[in-house]
Amino acid sequence: TKPMALPAWLQPRYRKNTYLFIYYLLQFCGHSWIFTNMTVRFFSFGEDSMVDTFYAIGLVMRLCQSISLLELLHISVGIDPNRLLPRLLQLTERIIILFVVITSQEEVQEKYVVCVLFIFWNLLDMVRYTYSMLSVIGISYAVLTWLSQTLWMPIYPLCVLAEAFAIYQSLPYFESFGTYSTKLPFDLSIYFPYVLKIYLMMLFIGMYYTYSHLYSERRDVLRVFPFKKKKT
Repeated sequence: TKPMALPAWLQPRYRKNTYLFIYYLLQFCGHSWIFTNMTVRFFSFGEDSMVDTFYAIGLVMRLCQSISLLELLHISVGIDPNRLLPRLLQLTERIIILFVVITSQEEVQEKYVVCVLFIFWNLLDMVRYTYSMLSVIGISYAVLTWLSQTLWMPIYPLCVLAEAFAIYQSLPYFESFGTYSTKLPFDLSIYFPYVLKIYLMMLFIGMYYTYSHLYSERRDVLRVFPFKKKKT
């Protein structure tokens, strides 16, 4: 007698896809809420809304970025086919900027660059999570595929520039308040503004590596995707 087949919902592949779908859906909902909230506030209050962007949606943004660290686990256990290092670099950029630079300095939270940065992040993530969410259930659209593989090309460098500008604007406050600067034994000390300046240089090196990887990934995806070409 043949062994009884497992129900579809008990099969490992089904459970993996269900988990990933729920994860991508939650991230999409979170980033969509942030983007919608920022848009409504801007049309309601104009430029004044940009000053208190962090106070209005900072908590949800921090929650979404914290949950996104699960993506490193997804790659490590093999349920996400993406490469670990490029994703690690992207997440590290956001975690450092959001939690270390912006959250720790109230004066930086009121800068326009925070609003601009959040807009860029959410534009990228709404498209990426929509594409990923539909992909795990076998749905693909040519326009969405092209958008997910192309939107980052102009926006990702702008994100890095905005992150660098946020670091630049935060330096006077880290120097004045001494946040994260500490003295070590044997007359050694850590002066955090110097750490940020070193990271500022590394940020652009990481951007080059990540951009190269994303471009290579885009070329591979669009090469095999069956786009319909118009007959001439």
